[in-house]
Amino acid sequence: MKNVVFLFPGQGSQNVGMGEDIYQAFPEAREIFETAEHITDMPVRELCFKGPMDKLTQTVNLQPAVTAVNLAYLSLLNREGIFPSLTAGHSLGEYSALCAAGVISAEDTLKLVYRRGALMHREAEKNKGAMHAIVGLPIEALQEIVASVQPEGVVAIANHNTEKQIVITGAPAPVEKVSAAATQKGARSIPLKVSGAWHSRLIEGAQQEFENFLSDTAFSTPKCDILMNVTGETVSEPDAIRAIMARQLCSPVRWYPSMQSLMTRQIEAIVEVGPGKVLTGLMKQILPKDYPCKIYTVNSLKNLEQAVREIQNTVD
Repeated sequence: MKNVVFLFPGQGSQNVGMGEDIYQAFPEAREIFETAEHITDMPVRELCFKGPMDKLTQTVNLQPAVTAVNLAYLSLLNREGIFPSLTAGHSLGEYSALCAAGVISAEDTLKLVYRRGALMHREAEKNKGAMHAIVGLPIEALQEIVASVQPEGVVAIANHNTEKQIVITGAPAPVEKVSAAATQKGARSIPLKVSGAWHSRLIEGAQQEFENFLSDTAFSTPKCDILMNVTGETVSEPDAIRAIMARQLCSPVRWYPSMQSLMTRQIEAIVEVGPGKVLTGLMKQILPKDYPCKIYTVNSLKNLEQAVREIQNTVD
């Protein structure tokens, strides 16, 4: 199969028990979890397999935990000779996408997300934040509301996930005000269980420190295309990728434009690699009903085996 896309989930996809079946079954998966524990000095396996959920969901724990699961599944797909022709990841998941494309090593991926999670947690402790999903308004209408409230405090677009599913981020009062205005225009507003205002300037205190950390990390030329969150476009120059990743922390995730770009490429299979099925759900909303492409959710040993079998049996 020539055109296989790997998509990697981020925060919000976690569940207690994630990765345990593949950890028990494959030495490659065990190696990823052990590497994550060595790098972070955290009980990554216990957090993933046993929780509890409230502890797993803390950003400082969650980022290396979800990434370890992503990378474990990635290692097993690669073990079976399945590699992407294009890759993308949602926010935190973008680091796994960079690893899948050969831009950064698995070890550096885990180091980066561990530092990222710690810095984001620190900034969230300093600046209380909120995030709401707004469902039912196009981006232009929501941008107008956000712009009208911004003089009163920090509020911004965090994620453009589908045509009319958009996450806003910022200080609690302005976020509530935008939500109320969006609701008056017929949208639904769903508060998200997060500990900070991700992708807003409330966490920009972490940006320079994280940029310095990125500058010490080796970035290589990608082996396949990567659709970047910040631009919604592919980038192939290592230093340009590094610069974009420094901006990613406080910039909106342009997921919907990225996936629209993906649709122009005659994709044969889309594989969500990691826990949950959030990105699969988004793709089913984004793709036209007649788009000729198979979607796989690789989040368990059973699903992995099915995806491998079907992708390997498809004649190029």
